[in-house]
Order: sequence, then C-alpha cells, then structure tokens
Amino acid sequence: MSTLFNPPNPLPLTPVDEDPLILYDRPLKSRLMLGTARYPSPALLEQAVAQARPCLLTASLRRQGALGLDTSQGFWALLQKMGVPILPNTAGCHSLQEVITTAEMAREVFATDWIKLELIGDDYTLQPDTVQLPAAAAELIRRGFKVLPYSTDDLVLCQRLLDVGCQVVMPWAAPIGTGKGPLNPYTLRTLRERITAPLIIDAGLGLPSHACQVMEWGFDGVLLNTAVALARDPVAMAAAFAQAVHAGRQAYLAGAMQPQDTAQPSTPVLGTPFWHHG
Repeated sequence: MSTLFNPPNPLPLTPVDEDPLILYDRPLKSRLMLGTARYPSPALLEQAVAQARPCLLTASLRRQGALGLDTSQGFWALLQKMGVPILPNTAGCHSLQEVITTAEMAREVFATDWIKLELIGDDYTLQPDTVQLPAAAAELIRRGFKVLPYSTDDLVLCQRLLDVGCQVVMPWAAPIGTGKGPLNPYTLRTLRERITAPLIIDAGLGLPSHACQVMEWGFDGVLLNTAVALARDPVAMAAAFAQAVHAGRQAYLAGAMQPQDTAQPSTPVLGTPFWHHG
C-alpha cells in the first residue's frame, strides 16, 4: 500500500525548551505519543512516525511475542531505527501478577523503566480495572518503574493514582479504538481543573479536532494509535494530528476569550453616525 499523502515539511513546532512536557523530570520533544499497532505495513508506520514526530512510541511486549521470532526481531529493529524512545505497555493484562510479569519482562527487553500500565477489567469495553489499578501502580513504583497509568476519567481514581506515586495519569476520552472523541466533556474538564499533575488523553480520539479540543482544555498531551493506523492514509492523518495537537496547545497558552450571551460589536463605533450608537 502506498501513501496518498505527499508529506510536507514538518510543522515548525514550538521549540521544546519553550514549552516542554516534563514527565518524571524528563523533558519530552512533543506532546504527541503514538502507538505502533494495526498499521497496514511497517513502511507506513515509519512514514507516519516521521510526520507525527511523537515524543514516545508505545509497544506491547505481548504483541511482539505473538508475531513470531523473525517478525518480532524485524519490528524491534524498525523501532530502534526510528530513534524515538519506547514506552512499553502492559496491554492485555487482566491481573496484578500479569502486569508485574509483563512489566519486568518489558524492562529487560526494551531497556527502560518507563511503563504504560494497562490493567483491563472488562473485555467488552476494555475499561481499566479501576479497583485494582492503584495497587498495581503502587507495586510497580515500588519496583522502580516510572508508571503512566491508563485510566477512566474518574476524578477519585486519578487522584488515587497520584497518591500512590504516579506523576502522570492517562484518562480515556472514550473506550479504546472507538474514535468517538471526548464523550464526557464535563468530567474531563473537571479533571483538568482539579488535577495539576500532567494528564495525557489516552484512547477514544478519532479525529484531529478531538485532539485539538482536549489540548485547548489544557490537557498536556495525547496518545493515539487506531485513529492514525486505521485511517485511509495513515501518514496524512499522522501529520494532521500533529498539527492539531500543536494548534490546541497554542490556543490553550494563548487564552481563549470568554463566551458572551449577547452579540458584541467587533468594529469600534467611533466615526459612525450618533443615531447608530446604542
């Protein structure tokens, strides 16, 4: 499959030194993280990454193991070639012990103590196990991991994850892979207002406008996979999301006007006939 997209020069994004995303005391090069699954081909994944310029690439140890030895080694070589830091995840884990085992193996394979914690509590919705998640995060932190937990948008759960030592939380906008965009704007905006720690939207975004929206609300970044990988042209979509994340962040920093209940003239009345003045 060849891309339909003629890649432009990448956006002149804001220099990282001027607006860094800092997680676990580490400044990151952008506010976009990208998954590596479900792309039509490794070549399109590589092109999409070149356009998106993500700060991290997520990879599943379980998925690599399921590909077979040769394919797994080829995929690992591709990830290394792209030169983007890897964020292993515990996708597919349903118990605390599975999480710990997968995380320890990922630390050895990917040579990093960063881990995206996924602990699934329901196979139909792929909703995280909100009861066990804080305990799983606490145990991983005790073992020396820097944990990025995938959670729902529940305020109390996110606070508990911070209480046990997480320095970032990754609430969903909608269930994984649905592409529905933010289903509960009130809850997400409340999260942003109540929590000062970094919040990365993970899961449920389908359009660049979704990413721009949550960035305008003040979220610190987004993690994408399906919305890019299953696009008709993943490379073009990767570029569109990169621009949307950048635009949303810039709008947040710029400070939006307050909505008004009545029309407000955008043209000064100076110089207009006095009978036109209200």
